[in-house]
Amino acid sequence: MESGNIFASLPEDLQNEVFDDLAKSDHVMVQRIVSWGQRSPEDFWYDQATSEWVMVIKGRAQLMIEGDTCPITLAAGDYINIPAGVRHRVHWTDPQQQTVWLAVHY
Repeated sequence: MESGNIFASLPEDLQNEVFDDLAKSDHVMVQRIVSWGQRSPEDFWYDQATSEWVMVIKGRAQLMIEGDTCPITLAAGDYINIPAGVRHRVHWTDPQQQTVWLAVHY
């Protein structure tokens, strides 16, 4: 058995996003992602073989889905389910505070 706190040991200096695996099996991975002003490069798209359910726990962010003209804004408590094969990118994360995400890849 394992327990913890999603806000424990948050990194102070974030040159890059930090990805921490919280739980993992053959079919599911749960991650904590911490951002502070990071975004995907303009020419980069995530194109994942698995679906991803992601929630912003703290902070704010915007995701861009390929083909959409406006980003999706997420604040604390907001979530989105991204089906496998849907190309997306991080358009923006709050540069004034940490953004803590909970991501479930399945």
